[in-house]
Amino acid sequence: MTLLTDLAAWFDDVKAEFILNFIDKNRWRMLLTGLGNTLLIALLACLIGIVLGVVVAILRTTWDNAGSGMRKGPARLVFAFFNRLCLIYTTIIRGTPMVIQLLIMYYIIFATSDNGVMVATLAFGINSGAYVSEIFRSGIMSIDKGQMEAGRSLGLNYLKTMWFVIAPQVLKNVLPTLANEFITLLKETSAGYVAVSDLTFAGNRIRGVTYSPFMPLIAVAIIYLILVMFLTRMVSKLERRLRQGDNR
Repeated sequence: MTLLTDLAAWFDDVKAEFILNFIDKNRWRMLLTGLGNTLLIALLACLIGIVLGVVVAILRTTWDNAGSGMRKGPARLVFAFFNRLCLIYTTIIRGTPMVIQLLIMYYIIFATSDNGVMVATLAFGINSGAYVSEIFRSGIMSIDKGQMEAGRSLGLNYLKTMWFVIAPQVLKNVLPTLANEFITLLKETSAGYVAVSDLTFAGNRIRGVTYSPFMPLIAVAIIYLILVMFLTRMVSKLERRLRQGDNR
């Protein structure tokens, strides 16, 4: 009887905590808004990262493959400058903490802006671009050089060979890694450091109002876990589809 009484009391406490943190004053809407902002930042940052990463990867691999053979002149100097700029970009971004980059973007570069979502999106997109560039660069370098030579022998110029011959193979090879990069980016887009109402910030707001840390923080953790498990499952399906395509 005592055990049943204790369980009933515990259930009542949990129910009261749940109502206090999520039902009273519709505080669950904070989590919903935070989830929307988190997904928006992650998606836009991923798109920025892909575009930036592809450009950087193409510049660096082109320089590695053809830069040394270029004739000396203005074109070679410009190419060398952009290659060095890309190298500095990837070195700095990959060598410094994401949180520091976010704070620099918010409090220094965009100090006059009050659009935290935009600043966070740019910061995470620029950070992701450095890692995506290495993903695409390794993918391009993994393609046999004979593929480029075959494209050129068919009369295609360098850009057309990259677009029609190399790019489809690279994309197929790096898709699973890119998907995993998006999962990592989703977990890292906790922009509460710069007063963006993301999922983590919403959990902290509820905790600050109710003085009850367990429920809101566990809820945030569970939401992230569900998102990551869902995306991981999608990545696994994608990898299986790609393997099946290779076996045909």
